[in-house]
Amino acid sequence: MELTWLDPDHLDDRDVAGAVAVLEAARLADYPHQLGPTVSWFTARLRHGWDGDPPTAGLARAGRGRVVGVVEVSLSEWDNTHTGWVEVTVDPVSRGQGIGRRMFEEGVDRVRAAGRTLLLSESFELSPGVGFLKAMGLDRASDVVQRRQDLLTTDWTHLAETYADAERHGGDYELLRLPGAIPDELLADAVAMTAAINDAPIDGLDIEDEVFSPERIRAFETSQRAYGRRTYRIVARERRTGELAGHTQVAVEADRPWFGAQFDTSVLRAHRGHRLGLLLKIAMMRWLADVEPQLLLLDTWNAASNAHMIRVNEALGYRVVATAAEWQRHL
Repeated sequence: MELTWLDPDHLDDRDVAGAVAVLEAARLADYPHQLGPTVSWFTARLRHGWDGDPPTAGLARAGRGRVVGVVEVSLSEWDNTHTGWVEVTVDPVSRGQGIGRRMFEEGVDRVRAAGRTLLLSESFELSPGVGFLKAMGLDRASDVVQRRQDLLTTDWTHLAETYADAERHGGDYELLRLPGAIPDELLADAVAMTAAINDAPIDGLDIEDEVFSPERIRAFETSQRAYGRRTYRIVARERRTGELAGHTQVAVEADRPWFGAQFDTSVLRAHRGHRLGLLLKIAMMRWLADVEPQLLLLDTWNAASNAHMIRVNEALGYRVVATAAEWQRHL
């Protein structure tokens, strides 16, 4: 096996095509409910990551240079600089030959070389990744659940009743629609509002709070545009003080306009108890029905232990489609 690391600024079309083909083959075999990868998605991932902090990717090759495996190493510079993520994907027809193990070990070497002390990875439940990560010495640290909402079967009457009830508790707040980038005049407040996500459960993961800044939020917005995503954010603002109290955000894939991804929904601790989560998420659904009427599905992820947000999502009609786990190993 030959392993080569990619230069995101000088990507070869054949390398990208080979990587995407491996990721798609693995998806079909292991988690077919997921969206398939695309060339534009993979390219944006290597150049921008989630929020301006992209992974490094390597390709394993077999006979005649065919790509048979992909390894990604992520080393956050925004926060949690003691961690490093390693994820490997092997073409199902090439498994059982030690390719995954060799890629993973090279990825771990990069994590160690960067001075990181905690190795992280993830896998879908019932996939080969569970046994593989156990064999690599990682321990299960958190369970997460993927839920999906079918917008064609949404009970709008029920949502209207739920919204009206929540509105009686949240009358001290107004909701603002923010398509695309956050306006400059709201950016400083948006930093504090975004940090409310740190109250979400992390279970046994040995990680620290995420650190947000205006630069990180702008990098996130740049990254989402690179993926070709249209982003929509609704914020709750306290009428008396003008303080941003919470938000929810959804992105719609330009290349797959029938699919939307629910990103963060969070409320600052001082403003909880007013059913703002319900107000924000139902208001978002109403907005999307107007501006993205072709949407069929919305996906969201939560820690399995996040009982409050799970209750909110299930009240809106989300249903479980998959479970996964996050793994760790101290180096």
